[in-house]
Amino acid sequence: MEQSTRRQKTRQRVPHAGELGWDDSLYEDGAGGAAGGPDATSGAGDGGANGGAGSGDGSGDAAAGSGDGSGRARRGGPRRNGARPRNRRGKRRILRWVSAAVALLILGTAGAGYLYYRHLDGKLKKEDLTLGDKPMADHKANSAGQTPLNILLIGSDARDSEANQKLGGAKETFGGLPLADVQMLLHVSADRSNMSVVSMPRDTMLKMPKCTDPETGKVYPASTSNVQTNESLGRGGPGCTVATWYELTGITIDHFMMIDFAGVVSMADAIGGVPVCVEENVHSRNAEGKGSGLKLKAGENVIQGEQALQWLRTRYGFEDGSDLARTHAQHMYMNSMVRELRKGAKLTDPGKLMSLAEAATDALTVDKDLGGVKKLYDLAEELKQVPTNRITMATMPNVYGEGTEAGRVFPKPGDAEQLFDMVRDDVPLDGKASKRKPPAESKDPAAAPAETGVLVRNGTGSDTLAPTPQRATAVAGLLNAEGYTKAVADVTPDATARTEVLFPSADLEGDAQAVAKSLGIPVSSAKKSTEVSGVTLVVGADWRKGDTYPKSAAKDEGKTPDTARALNGADDTECMAIQPGFTY
Repeated sequence: MEQSTRRQKTRQRVPHAGELGWDDSLYEDGAGGAAGGPDATSGAGDGGANGGAGSGDGSGDAAAGSGDGSGRARRGGPRRNGARPRNRRGKRRILRWVSAAVALLILGTAGAGYLYYRHLDGKLKKEDLTLGDKPMADHKANSAGQTPLNILLIGSDARDSEANQKLGGAKETFGGLPLADVQMLLHVSADRSNMSVVSMPRDTMLKMPKCTDPETGKVYPASTSNVQTNESLGRGGPGCTVATWYELTGITIDHFMMIDFAGVVSMADAIGGVPVCVEENVHSRNAEGKGSGLKLKAGENVIQGEQALQWLRTRYGFEDGSDLARTHAQHMYMNSMVRELRKGAKLTDPGKLMSLAEAATDALTVDKDLGGVKKLYDLAEELKQVPTNRITMATMPNVYGEGTEAGRVFPKPGDAEQLFDMVRDDVPLDGKASKRKPPAESKDPAAAPAETGVLVRNGTGSDTLAPTPQRATAVAGLLNAEGYTKAVADVTPDATARTEVLFPSADLEGDAQAVAKSLGIPVSSAKKSTEVSGVTLVVGADWRKGDTYPKSAAKDEGKTPDTARALNGADDTECMAIQPGFTY
């Protein structure tokens, strides 16, 4: 009875945005470290909020869907005294509408409805989209005038709410700064034909941008050394995580969604079970007490509630016991959940739909532009257009660090940027794009080379390699030889994986494309940027030496790197490999 009362109080209470939570120490018996690497022993076992935002991380458990697959309530039906039984049908339609609207992730098999969202609107927590000082570039429309949609899904490890503390323990972490232990970018193509989900491992090391806390006014200066990516959330809120993604990828982010820890369990229960597969019996718990506690028999298992959360958080016990293995398990769960929802067998009970809607709106924090259930419904309408076999899950290609950064990961030179380029350029990750058309030539004619000013920057450095000395001067000389007599070297450092030609406004696009052509650089490298004031050639790490842009740097631009470990949404054959020492 007492337990039931506590649950009711937890469900009714609307937690503050800072009370959103995941943690490495959840389900751990001992102390929990917040930001340990794959081999760290200070962290709580399975680390990070792998139930976090969206998709497998928690929002995945909230995956949008009404369950009927069509997204529409059936018209017609028997009449009673000449009239349709509208009340019952209307109630079901409203509940389907709401569940699709608030369940943020992949499917949105939305129904119709109008009323119930008013009750839920006040529950959504809203924060600024970005806390960085760099404005994001505008989307580039396709030939039909459509633009892509990018949503950052965030899972926090904050341990401030009663429900999250009860689920996780680790009292020494209560009240600490939250960590963005799950980060997934959901990209919906401009024509809504395909969807990509790109995960960034929480152990990724990178430079943090300057962020300003909107509530306190505290300024967090840009970092001068590498910082683990999950620390971005503690620098003012989810808007700093958005700014960090934009700084690294250059991908314009339209919205973010952050999910509450305790809400994952409620929403997983409402969904009613998702099938997963393990190759051997697994128990994610070792002699030191590390692990999520997940215990499953070999083969297919249907999981829900806390067991689903355990799956999403399990690191120790899957593959090599790393955060990368956990990410792959999340992708498997998300794809399976999508397939289940689209079968039309889930969420047909009004009571369960009501529970899911309440739990999701209690759990979500969204950006202010998305801050309403009606807008979430519209988003669900966008998402539901994508068929399951055009959904692709991928992980940012990465390499392990060395020395003091051993166990942490870094974006893999070349491959990571290639993946980010594909998302920026709206290229499907499943390889099913119709013949890729070359970038459109600018309608604005290019000025004569001798009249075009070009700044050349040396971007050949990386986290592991020093920049090639005098590289900007050398390439400026190549441009001079092509008639660009106003091309000069710029001393501004600008480490970039791929060579690109940046321009600030549409009237200079033709000039930028001409500069690219003159050196044999792909025209697709000419990109609009608010960070330059004129045509700027950044010589990337893909062209560290030589007078000719290497052909190898331009090949396979439309192919997802193998290191991204892409997984198709329709693939139901995946089964998780088990780490030695975690079987029973």
